[in-house]
Amino acid sequence: MKKWLNYLPTIFIVCIIVSLIAYSAQGTMRHMNYTEFQKLAQDAKFGNSSMTISSTVIDVEGTYTDPSKPGANATSFNVLVPNTEANLEWLNKTLTGDGGQISIVDPNQGSVWLNVLGQLIPFILVGVFFYFMFARMGGGGNNKAFEFSKSKARIESNVKTRFKDVAGCEEEKEEVKEIIDYLRAPKKFTDMGAHIPKGILMVGPPGTGKTLLAKAVAGEAGVPFFSISGSDFVEMFVGTGASRVRDMFKTAAKAAPCIIFIDEIDAVGRQRGAGMGGGNDEREQTLNQLLVEMDGMIDNNGIVIIAATNRPDVLDPALLRSGRFDRQVTVNLPDIKGRQEILKVHARNKHLAPGVELENLAKRTPGFSGADLANVLNEGAILAVRNKETVITMDDLDEAIDRVMMGPAKKSKKYGDKDKWLVSYHEAGHAVIGLKVEDADMVQKVTIIPRGEAGGYNLMTPREEKYFHRRSEYLAQITGLLGGRTAEEIVFGEISAGAVNDIEKLTDIAKNMVRVFGMSSLGPIQYANPQGNVFLGRDYTQGGNYSVGVAEEIDKEVRKIVDECHTACRRILTENRDLLDLIAKNLYENETLTNEEITNLMKYGQLKDPNAPIEATIVETETVEVKEDVPPVPKKASEEDLDQALSELTKKKD
Repeated sequence: MKKWLNYLPTIFIVCIIVSLIAYSAQGTMRHMNYTEFQKLAQDAKFGNSSMTISSTVIDVEGTYTDPSKPGANATSFNVLVPNTEANLEWLNKTLTGDGGQISIVDPNQGSVWLNVLGQLIPFILVGVFFYFMFARMGGGGNNKAFEFSKSKARIESNVKTRFKDVAGCEEEKEEVKEIIDYLRAPKKFTDMGAHIPKGILMVGPPGTGKTLLAKAVAGEAGVPFFSISGSDFVEMFVGTGASRVRDMFKTAAKAAPCIIFIDEIDAVGRQRGAGMGGGNDEREQTLNQLLVEMDGMIDNNGIVIIAATNRPDVLDPALLRSGRFDRQVTVNLPDIKGRQEILKVHARNKHLAPGVELENLAKRTPGFSGADLANVLNEGAILAVRNKETVITMDDLDEAIDRVMMGPAKKSKKYGDKDKWLVSYHEAGHAVIGLKVEDADMVQKVTIIPRGEAGGYNLMTPREEKYFHRRSEYLAQITGLLGGRTAEEIVFGEISAGAVNDIEKLTDIAKNMVRVFGMSSLGPIQYANPQGNVFLGRDYTQGGNYSVGVAEEIDKEVRKIVDECHTACRRILTENRDLLDLIAKNLYENETLTNEEITNLMKYGQLKDPNAPIEATIVETETVEVKEDVPPVPKKASEEDLDQALSELTKKKD
């Protein structure tokens, strides 16, 4: 039915065109009154005609030619004549006077219903057309005409995603396995008197797989999966969001047991009545209805709500209490083992070269989320196709990592000679600090090819992944970030604006050391403002929780930390000036150096290890058969070997 409704506008337009054509065809007929027809009958010559005789009038249709216009075509006419015996006799005489013939049409010949339908069809078509237009307006999109209160949740009855498709979060899977068991066999829990958590809140950075994990729960349990975004509830019309919440739970109750997944729940679950961004009555009504549906006066048996957010700090406390979102599952960034498992999942349909080691790739991508790792493999595949390769090589994946982190290389951008030396020494300064400071990050790759907004790029990874960092490690990070700027000071006697990103990062680290981590002489006191941004639902009546004097002390401590690291950085680079010059010179010439090449420069002063084993060249020799037991001589033998063989042959002859 819906398929035919899509063609209804076309059918309506065709009917209008046909009606216009029929009307234009009738437009050539001359409609006359009785007086005009009497005047015309005096001179005109009539052809064949037809008369429809009713009780009061005679409907005459036919053709005539005007004698005053020789060669003119016959013209159709139509006239209504009063039904009298005199007029009937006069019509017979007039219409047949020039050899024309008259046909009598029965007025009751046509069906009454057909006549009625013929008059109603235009009105029916117009009515159907407008009904279709209104239905189309209310059928989809965000501008529904009649279905504002209907839920926008998308339903998947047969979810294909399984736990094998979710890697890097084994502990998180264990947390949600109870939900799967409950959805499969709820009676087992109810008999024990246990109440399964009604709501699970998945918290974590973007791209860590919160939505994928929720879908895998539905796939493993084999239940319907209702998915909706938090922003789909809120509209400009008051009461729409609350009505949609009611409709969603009502629909889900019919499909129970099932899972309702609400993505970005902070869009509707933000704290009520707090901050300049928290006074939306429509959003608060929607949140209130959601709270009631989750744990109100009506128990929703068999419905498990899973929500995802990366801003749990702005959610309303009533949403997080027991009985609603009882359990929070934190989906963190994967560690090296998790990254390797994620790469294996996303590499299933990729054609990787035999030399590609996913373990090495996982080591080079600390801090990458699952979405980032999928993007790396996808970018590598795209580069392989662009280079017309049959498999994805490690060079493709290496370039893909750089593209994901910094953007594509701007190889067409050329430095001047002075700027190229400046960037070379800047990146070499970072590399030297990474080599000489024990707690600094390892240098994996250094390049002076511009990427994104950066003139150069220094890939440094932690020596080992840790959950907690010591004060010395933060100081080493700040020292490493100061390496580029300090190298410019030592070599050129001036500084450039190329260290702006480094300064931003080291300032944040130093401030956190003083205000958050208590790693200064101010002691273990947190001076950071816990209220957050007022536009994210925080209370703007609360200010900083320290005085102006303390703020001045904080600034002094931050400056002290940065100055100490700057002094240490300058000392290290001055002591290792030869290494700094060597790395900068090779960067200037080669533009990119790998970890192995940088290590060789530090140890041997050259890019390659002189002690590395050289692949032996196997030389094939052929033997020549000589009579009288001549010793075999290599085909490419020396002169001494030949002389010795000839002397032995002479002795035997003697």
